[in-house]
Amino acid sequence: MKNILLKETAAPAAASNEQTGALDLYDQAASIVPMGAFSCNLADERLSWTSGVFDIFGLSSAQAPERQATVEMYTEASRELLGRRRSQAIATCSSFSLDASIIRPDGTERWIRINAAVRSVNGRADTLYGMKQDITEDHARWEILRAQAECDPLTGIANRARFQRFLERPNDEPALDRIGALILFDLDGFKQINDHWGHAAGDACLVAFGERLRRAFPHARLVSRIGGDEFAVLLPPLGSHSKTKREVRWLTRSLLGPVPWNGDHLPISASVGIAFASGTAELDPQQLFVTADRELYQAKRAASAGLAYA
Repeated sequence: MKNILLKETAAPAAASNEQTGALDLYDQAASIVPMGAFSCNLADERLSWTSGVFDIFGLSSAQAPERQATVEMYTEASRELLGRRRSQAIATCSSFSLDASIIRPDGTERWIRINAAVRSVNGRADTLYGMKQDITEDHARWEILRAQAECDPLTGIANRARFQRFLERPNDEPALDRIGALILFDLDGFKQINDHWGHAAGDACLVAFGERLRRAFPHARLVSRIGGDEFAVLLPPLGSHSKTKREVRWLTRSLLGPVPWNGDHLPISASVGIAFASGTAELDPQQLFVTADRELYQAKRAASAGLAYA
């Protein structure tokens, strides 16, 4: 079935002067802010785009848009989130807003803001319609500011604010599907280092440990300093839990070599707690943290009793 292309600049012949002025104003605004209108007939998934949407997606308006091909242009995380938000809006005849990333045919990534609503007929969802706006430049500026705000100035890794953003994510966030485990590290005897060698020496230990974590877990979703001498590592989905624990135990030993400091070698040790995400249930970040923290507490008790990390 042939798709329909809407023309942004074509005003109906019978339009009033007021309507014509509104269309002219829209054209002027669209020339300043890249944006366009869209609609989707939910009965047959037929798309209707204004020229602004074609420009955003880097597609020619000479060929009618196909929904499946358009959906494939979204990055995996954005495609999953769009699918969830769209399905919910259709089921409830409601609206949604979403910032999503796409990869255009020329290989460039663009960020778009989608504001959409569902029109119903006799109580049933009939049409999804709304606006799409190119926000690539705004998104880049925001990411720079957020990276600065979420970076620990001492160690250079993520700070507590960044980790807190993970804890507070909604359950429908697709990125949570790619979390396999949370590891918590707590440096043992850190106060004694500060007391004996001074706070500058303690800072050197924190910097060294943060860098060692980053090198030891190059594929981690997040490496973060979440407290004075506490660190967190988010790992992607893993294989065997027992194998992962053995690998973490081995890596932990490599993290604890002495730290050179003004001719001395500062000893560091750490307790470790690890929690695994369930492969069958939705990930609850808060519960994952509680479980890892409980494991960490037990490890610290074992260390104070002179028992080896297990």
